[in-house]
Amino acid sequence: LQFTEEKLGQAEKTELDAHFENLLARADSTKNWTEKILRQTEVLLQPNPSARVEEFLYEKLDRKVPSRVTNGELLAQYMTEAANDFGPGTPYGKTLIKVGETQRRLGAAERDFIHSASINFLTPLRNFLEGDWRTISKERRILQNRRLDLDACKARLKKAKAAEAKAAAVPDFQETRPRNYVLSASASALWSDEVEKAEHELRLTQTEFDRQAEVTRLLLEGISSTHVNHLRCLHEFVESQTNYYAQCYQYMLDLQQQLGRFSGTFIGNAESTSPPPAATSPPAGAAATLPAVPTIPVVPTIGGVPNTVAESVLNPNEVKPPASGTRKARVLYDYEAADSTELALLADEIITVYSLPGMDPDWLIGERGNQKGKVPVTYLELLS
Repeated sequence: LQFTEEKLGQAEKTELDAHFENLLARADSTKNWTEKILRQTEVLLQPNPSARVEEFLYEKLDRKVPSRVTNGELLAQYMTEAANDFGPGTPYGKTLIKVGETQRRLGAAERDFIHSASINFLTPLRNFLEGDWRTISKERRILQNRRLDLDACKARLKKAKAAEAKAAAVPDFQETRPRNYVLSASASALWSDEVEKAEHELRLTQTEFDRQAEVTRLLLEGISSTHVNHLRCLHEFVESQTNYYAQCYQYMLDLQQQLGRFSGTFIGNAESTSPPPAATSPPAGAAATLPAVPTIPVVPTIGGVPNTVAESVLNPNEVKPPASGTRKARVLYDYEAADSTELALLADEIITVYSLPGMDPDWLIGERGNQKGKVPVTYLELLS
């Protein structure tokens, strides 16, 4: 009745102090944003909605979630099977095995990141929503009921006092009904007893309301501790994500260097019916700035074994630059030399390059002062 009259504007309600209202608003905001962050983090870690529903059902049934391979691990499996089908000794098969191994390592790193983020970040958020917030919501509902009881007692007391005052103001003898005389003093005494009962109930209800308000206030003030805990969990989430992307970057760098290092052997082992490529696939962004390089004939192979003469010619210690044909080149990316025959490069430096007969078209001889070695074409921008 009290709640309905308040909604209809026919009854007054006890207003909480401004500090308490601020605590309530802060708690509601914490709950709403925690739910949104939790849901979106789950989407980030598991984009497949069906998989998320399956994990949710297993969690509600208190059963262990079945192990699921990551997309990277599944791709690695397909690449390995394709390499075995095409032949692991062929250039394409070797490359598939190398890329597949890297994809497997990427998938394992993703699995570790998801596990770490789930334990260190998602679990504390869920614990707050399913634990602390449920307790806060329960105590707030009890406080709301106590407040309605308090306002109902206030309204009852107000009506009793009004009736008592009205009974005391009428004459001593008043005919309210035919042949029925009521003494105003007796009516006043009855309303006085009603006022005393209403005041007693109001004191009890006020005590219960104050006690419940204090309990609820302590729980709401604990939101500050929740923020501190979630801040620590957020730092751990960022650290896990940083380690994950650092691992992925390092794995891809290693793969890129391996593919660049063995690109010459792939061309030497290619079938004679396939024309040799002019250059390997450059890193991202290099295709637009890399000028065309004249194709140099590849030394033919006999029985799949590359000509050893070309290898001896490419010894940097014995190589002499041609009288003409040297060019300047700007290095696009850092490059770490795989062995003593290669020249390490630093981005944006200018070096002198030239080619030799019988040399792999994907490589040039680079010179920087007294240093000399093979350099990959895809890491260079030839200058006119």
